[in-house]
Amino acid sequence: MGPIAFSPDGVLFVADNVRAEIVAVDLSEDERDATVAQITSLDGRIAAFVGCACEDIAIRDLAVHPLSRAVFLSVMRGAGDGAVPLLVRIAGNGTLSVAECGNVGYARATIDDAPAVDDERQEKYGQYGIPIYHRVVAKGDTAGEDYDVPDFGITLRIARESLRTTTVTDLAFVDGELLVTGASCEEFVSTLRRIPFPFRDEAHASKLEIYHVNHGKYETYAPVRTFAAYGGASGILASYTCTPIVHFPVAELADGAHVVGRTVAELGGANTPLDIVTFTRDDVEYVLVSNTRLPVLKIDGRDIDAQEGLSEPRQPRGVPREELPYHGVSCMAVVDGQVLMLQRDDAGFHLRSCSTASL
Repeated sequence: MGPIAFSPDGVLFVADNVRAEIVAVDLSEDERDATVAQITSLDGRIAAFVGCACEDIAIRDLAVHPLSRAVFLSVMRGAGDGAVPLLVRIAGNGTLSVAECGNVGYARATIDDAPAVDDERQEKYGQYGIPIYHRVVAKGDTAGEDYDVPDFGITLRIARESLRTTTVTDLAFVDGELLVTGASCEEFVSTLRRIPFPFRDEAHASKLEIYHVNHGKYETYAPVRTFAAYGGASGILASYTCTPIVHFPVAELADGAHVVGRTVAELGGANTPLDIVTFTRDDVEYVLVSNTRLPVLKIDGRDIDAQEGLSEPRQPRGVPREELPYHGVSCMAVVDGQVLMLQRDDAGFHLRSCSTASL
């Protein structure tokens, strides 16, 4: 169980990279609630609820039901072949439950061009000689292990992953289609798929190319790590490891197209983006980016729209950004004028929110 996202009418889309498929689950009848929960020590609460150690809980993603306002978490209990996927529901009063999907409608979409389970392509290297499909994780993340970079005098925490695990890295439902980023089995690895819903028609796939400022070259093999619809869903903002932000017009993402994005910002090396969300205040669209090395960053959409594509190594670094006082944020969602954040500190993970008016 990986990335999750809702449609406006309460269909939950769940990515499964082991089977290379996406499951749509009809949760439109989810019990209505007026509030969104905030919980301290959420990972401890989940561990106690399912009966395991706190370190055995990995929260993969977060989504808020658009009708009921319940929070849903994509969770893995344990690691390796024995890991158990859980869809955890958090009611407005903080009550936890495991979402029961046995008596609801569902549909499946298979990712036909997914990398093979034994695809061992690791010949592409990024900064510090780290294979491009691995990712930098936050300090203390159980998914990673320490990696010394002696020439630079730093130690990074790296999750060593196969290409198959990046088949679906993020997804969002936009204008009747599920937009899905990730990797493919083809030579141009980085792919964006447009899957019409209901799952009756074939998916359309576009190959993505970007200028990676930190690497100083154009790339087609690094998959998007996270993205958000932008500009009234006319485009998407996507981010990659080490850490460019790139704009793609949705109109150009046609089946079989090779699309070169406009790199609008570079957030720095030794870093992995974790989530991107947008919100509107006073008719201005703003972008929030969470990542492993920096606090949450806020970017004014007007600066993005005016930014010419970056095409030089290291400098310039693109649009201005403001560091907000929110550290350790892995997942975000915008609902009812609030930004819901899954935030980690020394005491564990916490579900917190702040008003968009205060940002």
